[in-house]
Formats: sequence, structure tokens, C-alpha cells
Amino acid sequence: MMKTFLLCILALITLGFPLAAQQPGAGQAYITLGRVDTLPSRSLDQTRQLNIYLPPGYSPDSATTYPVIYLLDGSVDEDFIHICGIVQFLNFPWVNRLPPSIVVGIANRDRRRDFTYPSRYKEDLQACPTSGGSARFISFIREELKPYIRQHYRTNSQATLVGESLGGLLALEILLKDPGLFNNYLIVSPSLWWDHESLIDYAQKHLGQAASGGRKVYLSAGSEGRRMQQDMNRLFALLKKQPSSRVQAWYVPFPGENHATIMHLSAYKGFELLNHL
Repeated sequence: MMKTFLLCILALITLGFPLAAQQPGAGQAYITLGRVDTLPSRSLDQTRQLNIYLPPGYSPDSATTYPVIYLLDGSVDEDFIHICGIVQFLNFPWVNRLPPSIVVGIANRDRRRDFTYPSRYKEDLQACPTSGGSARFISFIREELKPYIRQHYRTNSQATLVGESLGGLLALEILLKDPGLFNNYLIVSPSLWWDHESLIDYAQKHLGQAASGGRKVYLSAGSEGRRMQQDMNRLFALLKKQPSSRVQAWYVPFPGENHATIMHLSAYKGFELLNHL
């Protein structure tokens, strides 16, 4: 309970919402990382929290538009803060590896439900009893989230989806079933084991039809066991069979990292390759 309370306090301060009991004193101010929007969703029948990072110099009155990075697992106590740090650093003029970008962190409510399609196997249902809701979540992204961001922020046509683990599974599902939602896919250690690798089987049959011009796909994994290595090799081979004019794909292994440590280093490299400025 105390840990949860402290995490809530950290989230409020980090996102620039000062608490009444902790107003800054003389000579003090809060560091504001971003803003919080709430979006009622008919697709999900719930209100979802969006953590938004805006690049330096952003103005709603400017004619300048920005690419958008959509981050699954985008809660403050998940990947939002460190991914925003990478985006800010790569945008520094003396680094210049990433254009100024908006980051939309989608805060989780039940990631095992939202990021998985229905499984036919008992062991999956035992591990994730609320699973199987990815179709509704993809509808939320397509019909509600992206239109909301376009309406309320200065965006251009470039959109990147970032997902790790079950989030990587969802990102791959979107690439295969609704590829036009995003231009770029940054997929880290995806849970391809779900439903006995049925999404790779789907890719083998349908990737040619799903692949559309200009898609860029970055894959990575750490030292996460033989099954992960085999699944990633199989997926990457399927992507590389596609004409480069339709899909550009990279696979970067991180043998010194595991499932818990890979995300930060992998995302840094992924942004570099997907933008290769």
C-alpha cells in the first residue's frame, strides 16, 4: 500500500500536477514532463488515460506539425518517462537522430486483456484469464485514439507504434491485420509464444497481402531463451522476404540483456534505425 501511494505521488509530481500539501516554496518550481489527457472510449467502455510529451517549442498556434510516437505500456511507472528521455535526447541539435516528436503514452488498465487475441490453449488462459481483447483495443486505437490526437495536437502523417512483450505481440498483430495504422513499428521481445506461435503462422500466410508500401519494422530481443530466438528468426525471415519497397525490416539482438532490461537500449537503437537521419 505504501509503495503504491509513493508511486502515485511520484506520478503527480513528474507530470506537473503539484499537490496542495507540497506547493513549491520561494525559489522553487516543478519540472513538468508532459500532460495528462483522459479519453472516454466506446470501444472499451471505459475512460483511458493518455500521458502526452510535447517537443520543445511546441505551440498549438504554430503551423509546424510533428510525427507521433504511440507507446504501449505508456503509464508513468512503466515506459513513458524513459522513452520520453530517449526522444528528447535524440532530438538535441547536436545529436539529430530523431525529428521533434510527440509521444502518446497509453496508460494501462489490463494489458493482458488489451494486448492479446483469443488463445485456444488452456495454459494461456490460466496465465491470462482476462485475455482476448485485442480486437477491441485495436478499434480503440483506430477509431478513437488516433482521431483524438489528430484533432487536439499538431500532427503530421508519420506515426510510430512502440510495444514490448505482450505490447510487442499487439504491435505485430496490428502490422499484420491493420498495417496502415502506423508507418513504423518498434517491436521489442514480442510474446510470440502466445497461442502456440499462431501469429507467426498467420504472418506466413498473410504478410504478403498485409505489407503495404513504406512500412518500417524494427525487431529486437535479448538473451531470452531458445524459443524466443527461434520465433524471432522465423519472423524476421518472413519480413525479409517482402520487397524492400513495401517493408524495410531490421532485427537487432541484444545478447547482454534479458526480458526485463532490454527495452531502453533497444528503443534507443530502434528510433535511430527507423529514422536513420
